Amino acid sequence: MLMDYTRYKPDFDRDGFVVVRQFLPPDELAEVTENLDRYITEVVPSLPDKDAFYQDRQRPETLKQLQHMGCDQYFSDFRSNPRFASLAHALLGEPANAQEPEWFNKPPGVEHPTPPHQDNYYFCLKPPSVVTIWVALDPVDEGNGCLRYVRGSYRDGIRPHSATDVLGFSQGITDYGATDQEREVVIRAKPGDAVVHHGETIHRADPNQSTDRHRRAFAMVLKGESCQVDDAAFRRYDRSRKQQHQGMGLETK
Repeated sequence: MLMDYTRYKPDFDRDGFVVVRQFLPPDELAEVTENLDRYITEVVPSLPDKDAFYQDRQRPETLKQLQHMGCDQYFSDFRSNPRFASLAHALLGEPANAQEPEWFNKPPGVEHPTPPHQDNYYFCLKPPSVVTIWVALDPVDEGNGCLRYVRGSYRDGIRPHSATDVLGFSQGITDYGATDQEREVVIRAKPGDAVVHHGETIHRADPNQSTDRHRRAFAMVLKGESCQVDDAAFRRYDRSRKQQHQGMGLETK
């Protein structure tokens, strides 16, 4: 039986993010983890550059991001997961459609920060009725690169972004400063906890400073039914993304 997630909406509306503890119960978390392990072992070696990002492609242990996971039947079917849909609906106030699942990692011993950014700069949706549901697969804290949110920042609209040198996060906020850092909220999480943020909430993460801990997460973006893509804005973003990939010697499409 699914939980009634509407009790999280006041905090979400105030802050632009919310943490749902034990969002995935142990049996569901184990199933997702098992299929992620299978996907990484069996599917990832054959994927093109655009679907599997490494810090160093010659070192498989530095795999840091997976996208377009709908090529696998399990993850294609996961888009209809009622738990994710129910949470997104409760927070957005309208039914939402899930995009293909994604996987994120910060491997130990790798300099891999996440620059401050707003997801809707990438999505280009109007209205910005969109959330990302990010589920921790490992214990997450300051030592291995936890998420940091600027409370209430989604209400101020999209900030200026420009190209970064971080693969997987091609655009970062250009005027992020001390005032933003003073408003940051550090999010610690345990496996199965979900962190949900609005598409225009500013967030970032430090590199993983640990020597032996990964920081893995499973995520889905869910877009409210009212959303429409701003085609001109998306074309501008997509050109910048492709230029970054070309500069890194990666396949682009």
